[in-house]
Order: sequence, then C-alpha cells, then structure tokens
Amino acid sequence: MMSLEQALISESFGFNFDNSYLQLPPVFYRRQLPTAVKNPRIVIVNDVLATSLNLDAEALNRKGGWLLAGNTICPGSEPIAQAYAGHQFGGFNMLGDGRAILLGEHIAQHDQRYDIQLKGAGRTPYSRRGDGRAALGPMMREYLMSEAMHALGIPTTRSLAVIDTGEVVYREGIQPGAVLTRVASSHIRVGTFQFAAVTHNNQQLQALADYTILRHFPEIAEAEHRYLALLERVVDLQASLIAQWMNVGFMHGVMNTDNMSIAGETIDYGPCAFINIYHPETVFSSVDVNGRYAFGRQPKVAHWNLIRFAETLLPLIDVSEKKSITLAAECLDAFPAQFFAYWLAGMRKKLGLFNQEAEDQKLAEDLLMYMQKHQVDFTNGFRALGGDAEMHEAMYQDAGFQHWLRRWEARLARQKEHINQSKQLRRSANPSVIPRNHLVEEALAAAVDEADITQFHTLVAALADPYTDLDHPSRFMQPPGEVFDRQYKTYCGT
Repeated sequence: MMSLEQALISESFGFNFDNSYLQLPPVFYRRQLPTAVKNPRIVIVNDVLATSLNLDAEALNRKGGWLLAGNTICPGSEPIAQAYAGHQFGGFNMLGDGRAILLGEHIAQHDQRYDIQLKGAGRTPYSRRGDGRAALGPMMREYLMSEAMHALGIPTTRSLAVIDTGEVVYREGIQPGAVLTRVASSHIRVGTFQFAAVTHNNQQLQALADYTILRHFPEIAEAEHRYLALLERVVDLQASLIAQWMNVGFMHGVMNTDNMSIAGETIDYGPCAFINIYHPETVFSSVDVNGRYAFGRQPKVAHWNLIRFAETLLPLIDVSEKKSITLAAECLDAFPAQFFAYWLAGMRKKLGLFNQEAEDQKLAEDLLMYMQKHQVDFTNGFRALGGDAEMHEAMYQDAGFQHWLRRWEARLARQKEHINQSKQLRRSANPSVIPRNHLVEEALAAAVDEADITQFHTLVAALADPYTDLDHPSRFMQPPGEVFDRQYKTYCGT
C-alpha cells in the first residue's frame, strides 16, 4: 500500500479540492487511499463535463490516467470511504463504500461544490468480502446512462472518465477491470442518515443533518423548524425526480435506500434500463426476482424510502416524539400528490398541453392503457402522436383509441396556442433517441470483447441531443424485437 506522500503529484489538472465532509464526526468515514492498479489506460474522458468544471480536459486526456485510476492523488485531496447503511430489497444492512473512494470536493465556478469519487478504486474498511474493484462493462454502462440522463434534463450524478486498469476482475467470468470517476452534488444518501440513526447518538445525527442543510439547502439553515424543512425539501426533490423517470420510461432497477440521494440526483446505475414496450410491471433487473422495483412501482418505493428517511429525523424534528411523528406524517402524506402533480405536468408537455383542464389526468391514463393493451413502444408511441414516428397499426385501428384521438385533438383545439407551438412542446418532452437496451449492450460488447469503442462513442454522441431531430441512423429509434425484450436482463456489476 502506497503512502500519501508516495501518491501525491504536483499537477492539479485544474482540481480545486476541499474536504468539508471531514468536519463530520469520524464515524461517518474512514481515511483510505485508492489501491494502485497495474497499467492504467484512459478509455474515455468527458471533455464537456471537464470543461464545465474548470478542469484541463486536454491534460486529463494526455496524462491523467494515473490520477483517474487512483495511482496518484492531487494536492488538496484527502481520500476517504464513506459509511452508510440501507434497506436492500426491504432488508436493513450496515454498508459503506465497499469499492468507492471520495477524493474530495472540487470547487468549481460560482463556488459550486462537486464530489469527485473513484468507483472501483480498491478495498476499503467497508468492502466486507468484496475485492473493491469494478469491471469495465458496468463502468462504461454507468458513463453512458448517466450522461444520457443528463442530456434528457434529469438530475443525475455524472461520469468524468473511465479507466482500464490493466487488471482483471472475477464476476460471472474473467473481465477487464476499470475505475469510473463519478461527479455528484454529494454522496449523502438516505442510507447515510440511517447509519447515523443506528448509532443512537443524536449529536452525530444532528451534525449530519446540519451539514446536509448547509451544503444543499442553506436557505433553511436559520428556519425555526429546519429539520422538518429538510424532510420537506427531500420529499419534494424525490417527487420531482421519480416523475421525470416515469415520463421518459427510465427504470432504476435497485431503489434501495442507500441508492437514494438527499440531493435529488439519480445515483448508482447498476441494473437500470429504459422500457421499450409499455407495461408498468416491467422488470429487467436480474436481482429483482419479486418485482419490488418494477417500473410502475417506483413512486411507491420512493415513498417507502422517504418514510425511512423521516424515521431518522424524528429525534430532531421536535422534542416530543408524538409531535415529531405527526409533523413527519403530514409531510410524507403529501408525497403522492406532489409526485402526481409533477408527473401530470410532464404528461401535459408530452401531449402538447399548455394549460390545465380537469380531464387531463384521464386523457394521459387512457393513452397509457391503450399503449399497454397493444404493446406499444413507450418512446415512439408518444412521438407518433405528433407524426414523428410511425403509429402502431393495431392501436390506430382500435375504435377506442380513435375516440381517444378525437378527444385529444379537441383538447388541443381549446388552447390559445397554435398547433405548431403544441408540436414544439411535444418535441421538447418526447426524446427521439434514448439508450435502448439492445444498443447499449451492442456498444458495451464491442468495447469490452473487441476493444472497439467506436459504437460506444457513436451512441454517446447520439444521446447528447435527444430532443432534436438529427439525422441519426434509423436503428437508433427502433425498439428491439419482442424476444429480446422478453429475455433481457440487467446486472448490478458488483
């Protein structure tokens, strides 16, 4: 194991590290250097993200491999592994960064603070029996999916780079190893608060809550009931986030409480996927054998996770436990309506509706019913309404759907906005390109098995502008065959 002095390099590549997380009690982390790898090689650097963070993208591409693999450490970085707990498929476990190391918080323009984390950087005190490493395929998958989500306008962690370690890892078979550089507003999770609550030390819990408020919600720092306000902020962020997932057909796949960010970002792209044929019971994750995290169940799971978060805050909300429970319950009871409001607002945009009418909910729900009935592709089904994709023949011939079309056209006609404005609104809310599962798998297979990342780059470029009708190959807009969808499984990659 190298020492910090051995790992330090003089070049910063533009990184401006601070380490405010170290202000928390030591129980929340362990100092841990990454484990050096054999032969780090840059697979991809996110030049656009690097530039937006005031980093030297050219230098990172040219000589940043050792840094991004964890073999060297920038000045100012104080690497740690974070402690947290979590309900995994409903069962509570004590966890922590088993293969990820936080290098520190990069301060970018306007004093914006971003966590810089290496995923797959070696064993930590929380690794249990794991090797602390990551495989190339899953890390490239996270890069692609997180950047696609960012382009869709959905809050997410992002990926700065993927490094091939020159070593192998053992999963389903022997696979090339990799390290992903993840960028996040922070890595504070619902599970971080669960960890604090389990210590039964209210001073430590309060320290975490105060730190979270100052970092993410400084506007409530002086509020009389700031811990209740913290709960309210997190509930609202999650209601908005899950609604955005549902509006584009994204399925996280493993919505454990340790995978729910307090900052309201999509985090941990393990067995995630986008649905093709619309069905609320769709499950692709190989580990979700009971469908706990099926596509249509995501709002309920988010609500359940938020209840777990609220439980951790009860000692802080009020000195009276009974009053704390009452106040927290009132906040949590508002989640379904908050989620629904965000979801319906998104559906109105997808349907080209500028104003609100009472029948809009039924209009949206009836369309989804017909899409499910006729096994229509979710993305193309919405695009077809504006003539930007081919209408599903069986659904179009359905007399009930024909009646729906007339209702929708009459609804559009009652708006003051011109039909062309409605079409522009629909195009802004209905992507033409999403990371379709078969395209993702083809690109990853070529990258991992053949060391050819041409397809990967092509797909990443197409996903960077999903709402613009560019001249992409038609296969990017076509769903896979029914057999692929029925047999397709995603994996955690851990």
